[in-house]
Amino acid sequence: MSEYRDRIADLAERSREDREAFEPPADPPAEAEALSYLRSGVGEVVAVYVEGRTGEFAAFDDVELSLLERALNDWLELYARCYGEEIDAEFTVREVAELVVATHDVTDVAQLLTHVPRRREQA
Repeated sequence: MSEYRDRIADLAERSREDREAFEPPADPPAEAEALSYLRSGVGEVVAVYVEGRTGEFAAFDDVELSLLERALNDWLELYARCYGEEIDAEFTVREVAELVVATHDVTDVAQLLTHVPRRREQA
């Protein structure tokens, strides 16, 4: 168990509450809502993971990693649903964190991984 256990539990609870409270938009996309899932959800999961892996290395246990990944994937699925898309997100927190650190843009990472919104074909 790491020093991040309480923060991780809070993130897991918030993602569960967001999933239960989600109402699909009547006229997708709901871009502001989608962005809020990325910033206050996915971004916070990545922040906890990166904090734990830098400086004083935190050894996340299996439960903590499972909770982080469930929260991360819940929010990525909700992000997609804001665009009227249903996905089964199964990303690891490590792969998402590495992409966010490399790109500095959680929105680009979400689009890259989920393919939502779909990119327009160039003529």
